[in-house]
Amino acid sequence: MDTKELENNLKIVAEYFNSEISAIRTNRPSPRMVEDIQVDVYEQKTPIKQLGSISIVPPREIVITLWDANAVAPTAKGLEIGNYGFNPQIRGHSIHLNLPPLSQERREELKKLAGSIAEKARIQIRSHRDHANKTIVKEDGSEDEKERTKKQVQEMIDKANKEIEESLAKKEAELSE
Repeated sequence: MDTKELENNLKIVAEYFNSEISAIRTNRPSPRMVEDIQVDVYEQKTPIKQLGSISIVPPREIVITLWDANAVAPTAKGLEIGNYGFNPQIRGHSIHLNLPPLSQERREELKKLAGSIAEKARIQIRSHRDHANKTIVKEDGSEDEKERTKKQVQEMIDKANKEIEESLAKKEAELSE
C-alpha cells in the first residue's frame, strides 16, 4: 500500500474543507467572501477576482475596485440579485459592501453550515481510510506488515480529522466574536 497516495488525498480533502469554510461569512470581512462569486459581465460568467482588486476597510467593509468602468454596474447587479445578503454601493470604479453585524440566529445558522461541511470532509476521510484498508487486505505480505500499515493509515486519518476539528473550532470562534 502506497501511503503517499492516501496522504495526498487527505491533503486535498483538508484544502477543500478549508476553502469552503473560509467563504463562510464571519463578523470580519474577507476577500474570500466575494472573490469567487460569478457575475454576468461581457455576456459571460466571470469570478469577481478576475475583474478587479478586492480590499478590506475595517471594521466591516469590502471594497471591490474594478479595472473596467463598464463592469461596475453588472458586477453590482450580480452581487445584489445573488442571494449573498450584500447591498452594493457604487462609488466611481468601486463597489462598496457594508456588512451588518451578524445576529445571534444567523451565527447559529453559519455554525451549523460549517459543521455540515466538516461532516462531509469527515465522510470523505473515512472513505479514503476504508479504501486504504481494503487495499492493504488484498496485498501480499505478512500479517505483521499489514497491521503496521493499517496502524500507519489510522495515524494519518487521526491527523486529518484533528486538522478538520481545529479548523472548525477556529471558524466557530470567529463566528462567536
